[in-house]
Amino acid sequence: MWFRNARVFRFTKPFEITAEALEEKLQADAFKPCGPQETSRQGWVSPMGKHSDLLVHSAGGYHLIALRKEEKLLPASVIKELVDEKAEVIEAEQHRKVRRKEKDELKEEVMLEMLPRAFSKNRRCYAYLAPADGVLVVDAGSSKQAEDLASTLRKSLGSLPVRPPAVEQAPTFTFTGWLNESIDLPASIELGTECELKDTSEDGGVVRCKGLDLQGDEIRSHLDAGMQVTKLSVTWDDNLSFVVDEELGIRRLKFGDTLQEKLDDVDADDAAARFDAAFSLMTLELARLIPGLLEALGGEDRSAIVEEG
Repeated sequence: MWFRNARVFRFTKPFEITAEALEEKLQADAFKPCGPQETSRQGWVSPMGKHSDLLVHSAGGYHLIALRKEEKLLPASVIKELVDEKAEVIEAEQHRKVRRKEKDELKEEVMLEMLPRAFSKNRRCYAYLAPADGVLVVDAGSSKQAEDLASTLRKSLGSLPVRPPAVEQAPTFTFTGWLNESIDLPASIELGTECELKDTSEDGGVVRCKGLDLQGDEIRSHLDAGMQVTKLSVTWDDNLSFVVDEELGIRRLKFGDTLQEKLDDVDADDAAARFDAAFSLMTLELARLIPGLLEALGGEDRSAIVEEG
């Protein structure tokens, strides 16, 4: 159970929920497959798959959940072809032109006919709530996917006071400073070999660099021309590597050998135990990373957060 991405949401006020209360709330919105005439459906499923019926897996105060989304696949080209065929038949039999409004009606008719036979695409999105740390962490490659899960969770719970974290200075300012050496690189961070640079002008371009010395002359020439760093690959504390972007999104998250070695000590034949161990190791590591990364990026702006007491 290793997340490949980490989109972080900060609780804006103290938030407490037990595993039992969370389970009860999610059960009301548990996943049910699409009906014959439905194009999509989503709901909560067990994050442990066949190894548990529970919708919440808890360890050390961290609550893991999983949202499943089913979508019926209706290829646009096939729909268009069938609509055109139906329109041609009408035009031939009734000697008249099929107008756009009628074609739209034919399209709905075709989709209803196809839905019961359509293939389904299923996707799971995992997340965990860490009330003590004040964060919700979503394994999502895009901010939209993360927002969709947070929105669905909010509906299930009735309230979810979260927002993306903010830092005191723009991440692009810090990234750029690290590469042009105007800002000291924290001891916990080692630069990788990938970055994305953007021209700040209205019609500015984008340069994506891979396999380069990020403090070398080639990158420096782009920085001297006024480009800003919007994505950066780094290694954190010799144990985590990832790409972080200007929205503080973490992608391509890789956990180091030390964590894998700890997991190897768990009974390989006990899938549930290995799942639990991996989740515990991951959450403990991310509990160190998230505040450390926010601090490295200039410190978290907590002005909109209601503190306890």
